[in-house]
Order: sequence, then C-alpha cells, then structure tokens
Amino acid sequence: MPSTPAFVLDALIFIGLAWVAWRALGRSIPIAVIPIIIGLLLAATGALPAGWGVPSKLGDQIGFVGVLLLAFTAGLETRQSAHLPTAADATPLPRTQALRFVASAGMALLLPFALGTLAAHYYFTGLPGWEAPKGGAWMGALAIGLCIAVSALPVLIGIVRELGPLHRPLTQLALRIAVIDDAVLWIGLAVLLLAAEGGSLLAGASWSTVLAVGVVAVLAVAGTLAQRLHRDPPTWAIWLMLPLFLVAGAWASSQFGLHALLGAYFGGAMVPPAWTKRLPVERMGQLALIGLAPLFFGHSGLKIDGSVLGWASLQASLALLVLAVVAKLVAVLLCPPASTLSRREALAVGALLQCKGLMEIVAATILRDHGLLSEHAFAALVTLAVLSTLLTGPFFRALVRRHAQADTGARQAV
Repeated sequence: MPSTPAFVLDALIFIGLAWVAWRALGRSIPIAVIPIIIGLLLAATGALPAGWGVPSKLGDQIGFVGVLLLAFTAGLETRQSAHLPTAADATPLPRTQALRFVASAGMALLLPFALGTLAAHYYFTGLPGWEAPKGGAWMGALAIGLCIAVSALPVLIGIVRELGPLHRPLTQLALRIAVIDDAVLWIGLAVLLLAAEGGSLLAGASWSTVLAVGVVAVLAVAGTLAQRLHRDPPTWAIWLMLPLFLVAGAWASSQFGLHALLGAYFGGAMVPPAWTKRLPVERMGQLALIGLAPLFFGHSGLKIDGSVLGWASLQASLALLVLAVVAKLVAVLLCPPASTLSRREALAVGALLQCKGLMEIVAATILRDHGLLSEHAFAALVTLAVLSTLLTGPFFRALVRRHAQADTGARQAV
C-alpha cells in the first residue's frame, strides 16, 4: 500500500479507533492503554495483513515525536508540582514529615526493585526465551526489576483527575511520591544503560560525545541561572526555548549511546520551574498522549512477536503483576508516607503507586532496544503495564469505599 494511505489507516486504527473505544467505554479505561491493547490483539491474531503497510514509516516517526514530547512533559511535571491537580486549600507537607515521606518514596521504589530483580534472576530469566541478548543474567534481571518498580506519573495524573476531589489528600500523597519515583526511574535507566556499555562510551569518546557533554552542561547552567536570577522572559521566548531543550537533550543522550527519550525527559527537567508555571503543560501532555503517542504505543504492541503471546506469557505477566502489586503495598505498609494514615489508607496510596502505565512501556522499549530485555520479557512487561493500569482505579475505589463503610459502621455502633 502506498505510504499516504498506509499512514491514514495507521492513524485511524491507533488514534481514531482508540479514541472511539475510550469514549464508548465511558472513559472507564485510561486512553493510554487502549492503543497498546489494540496492537497486542492485532499481533496475537495476525488479523492485520502485511500488505496494508501498517505500521507505516510516517506513523513511526510521528509516534516517536509524540513519545518524545510525552517524556519532555514528564520532565516538566517533575519540576513543577503546580501542574498536579490540587485542592484549593492544599498545603505542603509539614517539615517534620519530610523525612518520613522521602523514606516512604524510597521504600516504594527499592522493595519492588529488589524483589523484582531477585525474582527475575532466579526464576524469570531462566524461562525459555527470557534471557537478555546483551549484558548477562544480572543486567537482564536488573532491567526487569526496574520495570517492576515503576510508578507511572503521567497516567497516574490522569487517573487522579478522573477520581475527583473527594479523596484528594490520598491522591496527592501518591502523586508526590510518583514525582520522586519517576525522576529516579529515568536516572536508573541512564545508569543501567551506561553500566551495560561497560565503559565503552568513555573509551570511544569522539568530538560529538564531547559536544554532547557541553550541550548538557550549557542547558543545566542556563536553567539554573535563569531560576536564580528570577528572570521572566516573555512567554513567546519561553516557547522558542522549549524545542531547544527538547531537541538538544534528546540529541545529547543519543550521542552518549543512550535512548533519545532519556534526553527528552532530562531536557524537560532542566527547564526552570518558573517558566513552566506559564506553560499549559497539561495540554501539551494531552496532545502527546491522545494525538501523537498512540501511534508509538500501538506500534509497540503490534511489533511484539505474536508467537510469544500465549498462555505462558500471560501466566508470567500475572505473576509479575502479583509481585509488583504486593511489593508496593508492603512498602507503604512498612513505611507509610504520613503518620496519620490508617492501614487501609496506606494501602489505597499503594494501589495508586502500583500503576505502571506508559512509563513502564517506555522503559521496557528502551531496555529492549539496547538488548537488556528479550522479546518474551518485553511482551510480558507490556501486558503487565496494561493490567496494572486497568487495575489502579477499581482497586483504589474498592479500598477507600471499604474504609468509608468501616467508618460509618463504627459511628453507628457508637
């Protein structure tokens, strides 16, 4: 099929059909996962003829631009908490609880990461087709552990907005932890990829690598100076600077041998928070999420080898899901983010944090592209991300509903 009709069909399937399905389901399923489900179903059934040209080359390019923008806005959101949905009377956490909060965020990352890594090393990577093509057994296990530890900030923001203001104190705690977890995820990805290269990046340094280091340094210094000097340039000037941070960050990370998405994220994180307050970050993220990135995520599902999607893969995904959910819940029970939370409220926060969403799929895609995940592991982790995201809203509602019923029963007994 010629390129233009192939792209139109591509967009109709992964953008148009996904949006229609989302509206038809009453927005009960996050729109982020619907293109992935469509791609997985097409890959598993082989219902899409190869001659139709889907995925199209133009669709791949537009989808990649969309996910770059999504990573960039995720970086912006980690620096600017004003973009998180808050109540009008929301106040920062008291300083006395800051240490507890940071410890809880660390526990919510470290426990799932440790358990996921150990389970992967001693069991999952021993399954047929699960061994990582590069990096050895431990590198592949660390890659799976990192995906298990993910909390998906962009999708979680959307889910929290759908939950409404009733449970705002709990959802705010979850979002604040997810901001930290999201930043650590991208740093962890960069460290893991650098470690997988075994120092070859420095050994093979060229003028482009040196230039990339200079670009990163200039961006970091410029963002820091702009923040400290409290300079507020015109809004149009900020809009002109944004593509520079995005493109320069993505290019620099690719020169280091890392994925361009890492640079896009850190490029967004380098933009001064004072600038992002004047930007429609939420709408930028929605444009990427609804209008561009579905092509990337739909293609990620479609490009999975259909032969690896079967009962064994689903069993592995369910086992990973149980591990990821239990680890998050145990983490927040062992170290609640606030001393005032009841056990059920802490579990409700953990139910939100177990959401994997797009960030796990992005992380898994990066790790697969660098040979740290096999196709079997990638397929299981993508399925895990879908199941985890679908579980988040109903799981949270069930916990807070039972908590409310318990409070009502106690008051009636009195």
